[in-house]
Amino acid sequence: MPPGIPYIVGNEAAERFSFYGMKAILTVFMYKYLWLMDDVPGIPMSRAAASENQHLFTFAVYFTPVVGALIADIFFGKYRTIIALSIVYCAGHACLAAMGIAGPAHWWMLAGLGLICVGSGGIKPCVSAHVGDQFGSENRHLLTRVFNYFYWSINLGAFVSSLLTPWLLEWYGPHWAFGIPGVLMALATLVFWMGRRKFAHIPPGGKRFVKELFSGDGLVAIGKLTVIYFFIAIFWALFDQTASSWVIQADDMDRRWMGREWLPSQFQALNPILVLTFIPLFTFVVYPLVDRFFPLTPLRKISIGLFIMAAAFAIMALAQEKIDAGEQPSIGWQVIGYCLLTASEVMVSIVGLEFAYTQAPRAMKSVIMSFFLLSVAVGNLLTAGVNHFIQLPDELLRADKIAKQEKSREVVLPGFDGELGTVDDIAVGYDEDFLRMTVDFVDKAAIESIAEKISAFAEADAEHFIPSQEQAQAMIGGAVDAWDQPLVYTVVSSRRCRIGTMGPDKTKNTRWDMGKVLEFDAPEEVSESVLDRFRPAEPWLEMRVRELAAQREDGARDDDLFVGGQNKLEGARYFWLFTWLMLGTAIIFVVVAKYYRAREYLYEADDEPVALDPHGG
Repeated sequence: MPPGIPYIVGNEAAERFSFYGMKAILTVFMYKYLWLMDDVPGIPMSRAAASENQHLFTFAVYFTPVVGALIADIFFGKYRTIIALSIVYCAGHACLAAMGIAGPAHWWMLAGLGLICVGSGGIKPCVSAHVGDQFGSENRHLLTRVFNYFYWSINLGAFVSSLLTPWLLEWYGPHWAFGIPGVLMALATLVFWMGRRKFAHIPPGGKRFVKELFSGDGLVAIGKLTVIYFFIAIFWALFDQTASSWVIQADDMDRRWMGREWLPSQFQALNPILVLTFIPLFTFVVYPLVDRFFPLTPLRKISIGLFIMAAAFAIMALAQEKIDAGEQPSIGWQVIGYCLLTASEVMVSIVGLEFAYTQAPRAMKSVIMSFFLLSVAVGNLLTAGVNHFIQLPDELLRADKIAKQEKSREVVLPGFDGELGTVDDIAVGYDEDFLRMTVDFVDKAAIESIAEKISAFAEADAEHFIPSQEQAQAMIGGAVDAWDQPLVYTVVSSRRCRIGTMGPDKTKNTRWDMGKVLEFDAPEEVSESVLDRFRPAEPWLEMRVRELAAQREDGARDDDLFVGGQNKLEGARYFWLFTWLMLGTAIIFVVVAKYYRAREYLYEADDEPVALDPHGG
């Protein structure tokens, strides 16, 4: 066994803990915590905006490996590239842990995420190839065993961090939740550095690499694989929503499972455990059984996996329909979804990476692997684009910017008619820190009156369930807005709803919708986990809200009123959009796979093999 392997496996477990731990809580942090990190609280980020930012970050993480692979393969080699950019990676985690200590928190967040993207770019395409560099012709038979250790370390790190960091965020706050993954990243760097004299160091390819890259075989391989990568990118557009839309959906579900209530972000831990279960199950049971009746080529496996991913999102869409109706479905819906999603991952991600590896010319293995990671980036860019497109312009955020630019304590915006002094004007008041305090529009009093009735109904219910459409309509009665249109009641979940008006344009879901968001806390569950014995008396978020309120004497804020800023596409329609997108992609891929002509570039007896990391670690 090569002496450097323990250092690589230990490094990978710690690095994956840090990355998946940070990623698991990022969406929840952005829409629940970020606005409270500074001494002067800001404006909460919308869920759609948090999802958009989460996927933009993931896009950047998986786009930079192309640069990292080129740097490693042409100039510096794998070891030097990994160790140098691991330090950058550590600096990124340090920035995230420092949010709220000094200076605007959102700038620390942007700096931290940016540094992690750069650091990750040097690590992802090189670490798994560095494993293979340690083996020669005499011990290559041990490569499979080592790769199993390597893959177990990835999933073990992901599993533990997906359970721990959401708990740390809930009870100890962002500094600990982001700080501990940072410590693990520093440990990963130290472990890797300690093995520097144990590793086999393969020099960069230099001119030979460039020559093969622009050879006929190199360009043909990249061109053909790009076709496959396009379809796999759609798979990633759905898969990586386990860290965004699935977490947001879990927040509205009954999360009691296996004798206790779980945090929304913790269900991401299902994926790494299921991966470790499904890989041997599919390898030794499912594939041989299916192969008896239907020969399974790599492209056929990918095709089946794409259909399974469509089924996973269909399950999520059906669960969301229940949420949209004001129900609180069991988290068991997501457990089923995770089983299907992980089965799809085994058939698409792992098989796709191995297939791409066999299609890559020998001097281009790292670059082809980085192009596979680029498909992850493209998929996340697509999801970020969808989440950006569905957000309606927020008139109150526009007023906030004007107030800060003009140092004004009151901003009056013209409404739909574009003229000041008319009935659809919007007035926003601010304190001395230009923090939004009051919002006034023509139908505010009527909306507040109905909101009080809804609140009384929800508070009288032991489970804090909001009224149904029929019950809400009875409360609204014949009330109409200033434009003779009935008030609009929208159920978001069993604990969240909106009451408002379609506004002066008399059209629902536009920037001129005005109203109030009502959200009610769920009954607190008594937890029985080992970790909960060490938790403080109350969650960090509650302590922080009380602390900030004690520092200010400005009275109540109208931060639950809105003018625009909602989503064009929300609820089950969002999940059905991606379900149909995935289903259409799978159908087209069947045709492409039928006519695709594969060409393998395998290692000869005197060549050095390269290990694969299906998670792109």
